[in-house]
Amino acid sequence: MRQFARTPLAVAAAVAAATVLAACGSGFDDDGDDAGSEATGATDGGGSLTVMIGSSGEAETVAVQDATARWAEESGTEVEVIPAQDLVQQLQQGFAGGNPPDVFYVSPDRFRMFAEAGSLYPYGDQIEDADDIYQPLRDAFTYEDELYCAPKDGGVHALVIDTEAWAAAGLTEADYPQNWDDLAAAAQALTTDGRVGLAFTGDYNPVGSFLLSGGGFFVNEDQTEVTADTPENLATLEYLKQNMDAGTFAFAPNIDAAWGGEALGSGKSAMTVEGAWIVGALQNDFPDRQWTAVPLPAGPGGQASTAFTNCWGIAADSDNQAAAVDLVNFLMSPEEQQTFAEAFGPIPSRASLADWNAETFPEKAAFAQGMENSRTQVAVPGFESVLADFNTQLEGMAAGTVTPEQALQALQTNGEAVLAQE
Repeated sequence: MRQFARTPLAVAAAVAAATVLAACGSGFDDDGDDAGSEATGATDGGGSLTVMIGSSGEAETVAVQDATARWAEESGTEVEVIPAQDLVQQLQQGFAGGNPPDVFYVSPDRFRMFAEAGSLYPYGDQIEDADDIYQPLRDAFTYEDELYCAPKDGGVHALVIDTEAWAAAGLTEADYPQNWDDLAAAAQALTTDGRVGLAFTGDYNPVGSFLLSGGGFFVNEDQTEVTADTPENLATLEYLKQNMDAGTFAFAPNIDAAWGGEALGSGKSAMTVEGAWIVGALQNDFPDRQWTAVPLPAGPGGQASTAFTNCWGIAADSDNQAAAVDLVNFLMSPEEQQTFAEAFGPIPSRASLADWNAETFPEKAAFAQGMENSRTQVAVPGFESVLADFNTQLEGMAAGTVTPEQALQALQTNGEAVLAQE
């Protein structure tokens, strides 16, 4: 039998290495009080800013360049946009050398590491109309009760359905799954020779959304306790395993698809669980596939999903923090969020734009519904190693070499080893 669990010591060692890297990469002294001081730099124009982004492609890069150019024309401050080849690595190098970009993307799973290291300037109290930003997205970038940075966009998982397969199975819009029993029944009706009813990427992201709707998750709300090995999470994995064994659910790699979007687009599955990024992928790679997206069905814990976002981080070492804050507020304005949505598809992080988004992009409406009940990725430094191991456990569960109980026990043990380093 293949051994999937890593030892707590191995995971702890990986965490320690990440912590040391974050601490060395800050380039600042250990006095965190200065981080919350008044923004540095002039506010009346002049100077320059660098903005580093982890771009999804040319459309996003051009959109950010155009937006910052509009602000530069108004402010008189020059802006250089740098599409990163490896965003995290380049940021860490910048922090270590004392010359990070002024403004940059930060993901929830890296945020706390940067915040603890003193690398971020907390400007949350300067964000205009911050209460309009979805609360779970703000929570993702809050550290020690202080909002550090503005979430630039957001989105949740949705159930994406092949509408031709749906109709061929005799199903109608009235049959869109409302709960897990409905989902299992639909998957059974849609399963044929050569096509599984539901397939999704076999990793912690979509499985995490199932855990949430099952009433559990990897950690508690304030991320101080691992909550993996619980009856709720066990029931969720047993639900997934039962339907996999029935041949109506599958992880995408097990049906020769790299991810859920490919599984649906290629016709190997009739449903998948994905985020809004699937929209462009289906349009570009599978233009003939007819589909719709609906909210994830509710589980025993209600309707819930993992949320995905990035924030506009500002460097604690920036010489022009005041201008950086002004730029971010410009980029966070409803008008600019709408422009970004039209240019490359992100869902606005402002709740006031929900109706506009649904009316303008009805195919994306489901990826914004339920944002209020979502939770973002685990932000504990080093936890990505724990989740990577959990992906391996899930692989074993699908293959029948790891039980749901064993997968959760390994996740609990490894997660506790990480939290012990805090």
